[in-house]
Amino acid sequence: MRKLLYTLGLAFGISLIASAQIPDFKLKDIDGRTHQTTAVVGQGKPVVMSFFATWCKPCLRELSAIHEVYADWKEETGVELIAVSIDEGANSRKVKPLARSNGWEWLVLLDPNSDLMRAMNVTMVPTVVIFDGAGKIVYRHTGYNEGGEQEIIAEVRKLIKK
Repeated sequence: MRKLLYTLGLAFGISLIASAQIPDFKLKDIDGRTHQTTAVVGQGKPVVMSFFATWCKPCLRELSAIHEVYADWKEETGVELIAVSIDEGANSRKVKPLARSNGWEWLVLLDPNSDLMRAMNVTMVPTVVIFDGAGKIVYRHTGYNEGGEQEIIAEVRKLIKK
Protein backbone atom coordinates (compact mmCIF):
# COMPACT_ATOMS: atom_id res chain seq x y z
CA MET A 1 0.00 0.00 0.00
CA ARG A 2 2.82 2.40 0.90
CA LYS A 3 4.46 1.74 -2.49
CA LEU A 4 1.18 2.43 -4.28
CA LEU A 5 0.71 5.71 -2.42
CA TYR A 6 4.29 6.72 -3.22
CA THR A 7 3.78 5.92 -6.91
CA LEU A 8 0.50 7.84 -7.05
CA GLY A 9 2.07 10.79 -5.22
CA LEU A 10 5.02 10.81 -7.60
CA ALA A 11 2.74 10.67 -10.64
CA PHE A 12 0.60 13.49 -9.23
CA GLY A 13 3.69 15.60 -8.54
CA ILE A 14 5.01 15.08 -12.05
CA SER A 15 1.65 16.00 -13.56
CA LEU A 16 1.54 19.18 -11.46
CA ILE A 17 4.98 20.17 -12.71
CA ALA A 18 4.01 19.45 -16.30
CA SER A 19 0.84 21.55 -16.13
CA ALA A 20 2.03 24.39 -13.91
CA GLN A 21 2.31 27.91 -15.23
CA ILE A 22 4.55 30.73 -14.06
CA PRO A 23 2.96 32.39 -11.01
CA ASP A 24 2.11 36.07 -11.45
CA PHE A 25 4.52 38.15 -9.34
CA LYS A 26 6.17 41.55 -9.52
CA LEU A 27 9.90 41.44 -8.79
CA LYS A 28 12.58 44.09 -9.07
CA ASP A 29 15.71 43.57 -11.12
CA ILE A 30 19.19 44.55 -9.95
CA ASP A 31 18.69 48.05 -11.36
CA GLY A 32 15.44 48.60 -9.45
CA ARG A 33 13.06 48.15 -12.39
CA THR A 34 9.90 46.13 -11.73
CA HIS A 35 9.10 43.10 -13.89
CA GLN A 36 5.92 41.05 -13.99
CA THR A 37 6.84 37.35 -14.12
CA THR A 38 4.03 36.63 -16.59
CA ALA A 39 5.40 39.34 -18.87
CA VAL A 40 8.93 37.92 -18.99
CA VAL A 41 7.92 34.25 -19.24
CA GLY A 42 5.46 32.85 -21.75
CA GLN A 43 6.13 35.29 -24.54
CA GLY A 44 6.62 32.69 -27.26
CA LYS A 45 10.14 31.52 -26.51
CA PRO A 46 11.63 29.11 -23.99
CA VAL A 47 12.91 30.55 -20.72
CA VAL A 48 15.40 29.04 -18.30
CA MET A 49 14.90 30.32 -14.77
CA SER A 50 17.72 29.70 -12.31
CA PHE A 51 17.12 30.25 -8.60
CA PHE A 52 20.39 31.11 -6.86
CA ALA A 53 22.01 32.85 -3.91
CA THR A 54 25.31 34.73 -3.72
CA TRP A 55 26.50 32.44 -0.91
CA CYS A 56 25.71 29.24 -2.86
CA LYS A 57 28.90 27.89 -4.48
CA PRO A 58 27.10 25.32 -6.71
CA CYS A 59 24.76 28.10 -7.88
CA LEU A 60 27.68 30.26 -8.91
CA ARG A 61 29.43 27.37 -10.68
CA GLU A 62 26.24 26.61 -12.60
CA LEU A 63 25.68 30.23 -13.63
CA SER A 64 29.34 30.55 -14.61
CA ALA A 65 29.10 27.43 -16.79
CA ILE A 66 25.93 28.76 -18.41
CA HIS A 67 27.57 32.15 -18.97
CA GLU A 68 30.29 30.48 -21.04
CA VAL A 69 27.73 29.05 -23.50
CA TYR A 70 24.77 31.41 -23.17
CA ALA A 71 25.48 33.47 -26.31
CA ASP A 72 25.57 30.26 -28.37
CA TRP A 73 22.37 28.96 -26.72
CA LYS A 74 20.57 32.22 -27.42
CA GLU A 75 21.69 32.31 -31.04
CA GLU A 76 20.74 28.68 -31.63
CA THR A 77 17.43 28.50 -29.75
CA GLY A 78 16.32 32.02 -28.80
CA VAL A 79 16.21 30.92 -25.15
CA GLU A 80 16.15 33.59 -22.48
CA LEU A 81 17.71 33.12 -19.06
CA ILE A 82 16.38 34.70 -15.90
CA ALA A 83 18.40 34.37 -12.72
CA VAL A 84 16.36 34.81 -9.54
CA SER A 85 18.31 35.71 -6.41
CA ILE A 86 16.84 34.63 -3.09
CA ASP A 87 19.38 36.68 -1.11
CA GLU A 88 17.94 38.60 1.83
CA GLY A 89 19.00 41.70 3.74
CA ALA A 90 22.64 42.70 3.37
CA ASN A 91 23.33 39.82 0.99
CA SER A 92 20.84 41.25 -1.52
CA ARG A 93 23.22 44.20 -1.99
CA LYS A 94 25.85 41.74 -3.28
CA VAL A 95 23.75 40.55 -6.23
CA LYS A 96 24.30 43.50 -8.59
CA PRO A 97 28.10 43.62 -8.15
CA LEU A 98 28.22 39.84 -8.58
CA ALA A 99 26.20 39.95 -11.80
CA ARG A 100 28.22 42.86 -13.19
CA SER A 101 31.61 41.38 -12.31
CA ASN A 102 30.68 38.08 -13.95
CA GLY A 103 29.35 39.77 -17.08
CA TRP A 104 25.91 38.18 -16.85
CA GLU A 105 23.93 39.23 -19.90
CA TRP A 106 20.55 38.05 -18.68
CA LEU A 107 17.79 39.42 -16.49
CA VAL A 108 18.58 39.11 -12.78
CA LEU A 109 15.54 39.41 -10.50
CA LEU A 110 15.46 39.77 -6.73
CA ASP A 111 13.16 37.57 -4.62
CA PRO A 112 14.32 38.64 -1.13
CA ASN A 113 11.30 37.17 0.67
CA SER A 114 11.41 33.98 -1.45
CA ASP A 115 7.78 34.54 -2.49
CA LEU A 116 8.29 33.34 -6.06
CA MET A 117 10.50 30.53 -4.84
CA ARG A 118 7.76 29.26 -2.50
CA ALA A 119 5.02 29.72 -5.09
CA MET A 120 6.99 27.56 -7.50
CA ASN A 121 7.67 24.96 -4.81
CA VAL A 122 11.43 25.46 -5.03
CA THR A 123 12.93 24.15 -1.82
CA MET A 124 16.65 24.67 -2.37
CA VAL A 125 19.18 26.36 -4.61
CA PRO A 126 20.36 25.93 -7.21
CA THR A 127 17.14 24.99 -8.95
CA VAL A 128 16.57 25.41 -12.68
CA VAL A 129 13.09 25.55 -14.16
CA ILE A 130 12.46 25.60 -17.91
CA PHE A 131 9.29 27.14 -19.33
CA ASP A 132 7.95 26.62 -22.82
CA GLY A 133 6.86 29.57 -24.97
CA ALA A 134 3.43 29.59 -23.29
CA GLY A 135 4.89 29.84 -19.78
CA LYS A 136 4.24 26.22 -18.85
CA ILE A 137 6.84 24.43 -16.73
CA VAL A 138 8.35 21.61 -18.78
CA TYR A 139 11.48 20.76 -16.80
CA ARG A 140 12.86 21.19 -13.29
CA HIS A 141 16.24 20.27 -11.82
CA THR A 142 17.72 20.85 -8.37
CA GLY A 143 21.43 20.85 -7.62
CA TYR A 144 24.40 21.21 -9.92
CA ASN A 145 26.91 18.75 -11.27
CA GLU A 146 29.68 19.76 -13.64
CA GLY A 147 28.36 19.54 -17.19
CA GLY A 148 24.75 19.91 -16.03
CA GLU A 149 24.28 22.83 -18.39
CA GLN A 150 24.31 20.32 -21.28
CA GLU A 151 21.14 18.75 -19.87
CA ILE A 152 19.51 22.19 -19.74
CA ILE A 153 20.23 23.01 -23.38
CA ALA A 154 19.15 19.52 -24.44
CA GLU A 155 15.75 20.18 -22.86
CA VAL A 156 15.51 23.57 -24.59
CA ARG A 157 16.38 21.96 -27.93
CA LYS A 158 13.54 19.47 -27.44
CA LEU A 159 11.16 22.40 -26.94
CA ILE A 160 12.09 24.23 -30.10
CA LYS A 161 11.76 21.05 -32.18
CA LYS A 162 8.10 20.63 -31.15
